[in-house]
Amino acid sequence: MLFLAGIYEIFYPVYKLFKTGDIVFFQKKILASVIASLDLFLIATFLIIFSLGLYELFISKIYPAEMDERSSRILMVRSLEDLKTKLGKIIVMVLSVYFFKQSIYFEFTKSQDFLFFGLGLVSIALALYLSHKESHEAKKEHENN
Repeated sequence: MLFLAGIYEIFYPVYKLFKTGDIVFFQKKILASVIASLDLFLIATFLIIFSLGLYELFISKIYPAEMDERSSRILMVRSLEDLKTKLGKIIVMVLSVYFFKQSIYFEFTKSQDFLFFGLGLVSIALALYLSHKESHEAKKEHENN
């Protein structure tokens, strides 16, 4: 359902643009709707990984996902900590997309606004870097065992 809402979020402003022809008004609106749809897709992905992870932890393994060489290992959950790590990465991505969406409409009135905006960007970059670094360290540790 969230995937359909994301698709609607993309196509409705484009439809309104072609209907009215006012490109100046819809330029920011279309960018915001694409970002909002990306946010909806990430939340839908979060829910899929959460539900399949709980299924794999408490009910049964998903053998086709484990046996297929082409499949991504993102759906393979070995422990509750592994599920929390995967979901935490998606939450960081959702928050960074939301920050980007809010920055479109942000009005910079004081120099302090630029400082806080820069600090927000640095904190998001640091969170993404740390989550990426943690996943590589966990992957190396898993390969060594």
